[in-house]
Amino acid sequence: MREAAEPVMAREVGEVVGVDVGVRAKLEPLRTKLVRLVDRGWLRKLPDGRFTTRL
Repeated sequence: MREAAEPVMAREVGEVVGVDVGVRAKLEPLRTKLVRLVDRGWLRKLPDGRFTTRL
């Protein structure tokens, strides 16, 4: 997230960490983990569904 120049979608995060983004069942657990990080205050989720670091 910190290396990205702009907010990213969960699919883009999955591509970087090596998750098979073509299979929705593989992407949803990653999205859930990102949302947990939002709940804990480590990330911020924008209204359009993209994630960014909390500034």
